[in-house]
Amino acid sequence: MIDMKKILFIALLTLISNWAQGQKMLVDTISNDSVTTAESFVSFNPDQVTKAAGDSAYLRNDFQTAIQIYEALLKQGEAAEVYYNLGNSYYKINDIAHAILNYERALLLSPGNSDIRANLEIARAKTIDKIASIPDIFFIGWFKTLINSLSIDAWSYLAIVCFVFFLLCLGLFFYSKSVRGKKIGFISGFILLIIVILCNVFALQQKKNLTNRFKAIVIAPSVTVHSTPSESGTNLFILHEGHKVEIKDNTMHEWKEIRLEDGKVGWLPSSAIEVI
Repeated sequence: MIDMKKILFIALLTLISNWAQGQKMLVDTISNDSVTTAESFVSFNPDQVTKAAGDSAYLRNDFQTAIQIYEALLKQGEAAEVYYNLGNSYYKINDIAHAILNYERALLLSPGNSDIRANLEIARAKTIDKIASIPDIFFIGWFKTLINSLSIDAWSYLAIVCFVFFLLCLGLFFYSKSVRGKKIGFISGFILLIIVILCNVFALQQKKNLTNRFKAIVIAPSVTVHSTPSESGTNLFILHEGHKVEIKDNTMHEWKEIRLEDGKVGWLPSSAIEVI
């Protein structure tokens, strides 16, 4: 007699294998999106382009050399710790705009890192513009905080681990001979399945933030924001270096429409900002 439970369980195992392959492809795709190949041209001797060499220059207070080495490393591939050290180097030479820019880039790759956030806040405190942002609704703010508590890879691997435990709970539900065991398997499996779904949603949201970057930092000492994409447009307000803006319209090459935290919008030259 055919055991339907075994057939169902085998079918689920097949689905799991396919799902796990998909998860691996997601992690690999994310890594490929955020990391370029190591074949990029660098202006240093390859033996000199190492993080240790950059760190050594930083410790010698040779911050310009450290900056050149870290930037060469980033041409080979993105890494949160290299962006972080590059931000520190720019901060040491009082280039606050580029310090903030690189802290923000480091935070995109490692959103849960408290050291990056702390240094970013210190650098922001040195900027001129102090604009009050429109606060998010409490649950939206909580949701964003939760998403940024772990990196993309961490959410993906957590999803895989929870899915394995979900399968164990599923096995307990099908094969336990006691009612209590079946209840435990069902309830635990349901909770783990919800966690798996949420982990995937959070990982995909972070991937979207990495691939569709619409935030930028003002790198010009000061820039006038206009009402239209033209120097002849009405002057609306002035922004100073280090301020973070949202790119609202990215269709033009020479001009970008930006939005501030308080909702103000306007146009400024593309050369005045750098995308995070």
